[in-house]
Amino acid sequence: MQLQKISQLILRVVLAATFLSAVADRFGFWGAPGEPGVAWGNWENFRVYSNSLNSFVPESAGDVLAIVATVLEVLFALLLLAGFKTRFTALCSAVLLGLFAFSMSMSLGIKAPFDYSVWTGAAAALLLAAQPYYAWSLDAGLQGRRNT
Repeated sequence: MQLQKISQLILRVVLAATFLSAVADRFGFWGAPGEPGVAWGNWENFRVYSNSLNSFVPESAGDVLAIVATVLEVLFALLLLAGFKTRFTALCSAVLLGLFAFSMSMSLGIKAPFDYSVWTGAAAALLLAAQPYYAWSLDAGLQGRRNT
């Protein structure tokens, strides 16, 4: 049981960190474009990349999708870190990552989402959603209050 508590906490933190790291990159917090380890380095580069993945929609809609994805990634990260509505947030995270992996596959080829472990992230989010209990979370605290 202790292993399950620790593993779900690690999954929550790592998924949240993954989302926040990607968002940080789009705003240049990991460095400037072209620096080692930097994928985008600024919003404009991310927007262009996002539109390349969403080439099946008009550019204006792609710009909206880039904003929506960013807002959702920040929201999901905060909810996962707090452990609030964890099961629902994990399922939504799996859907978001699955859509991202599918878009990458269609636009860049099947290898790209495997190289960036996007399918692994989606699977990890599904495993998190399948957990029976979220130790060290707001969910656990709220559940304890309802049971007293």
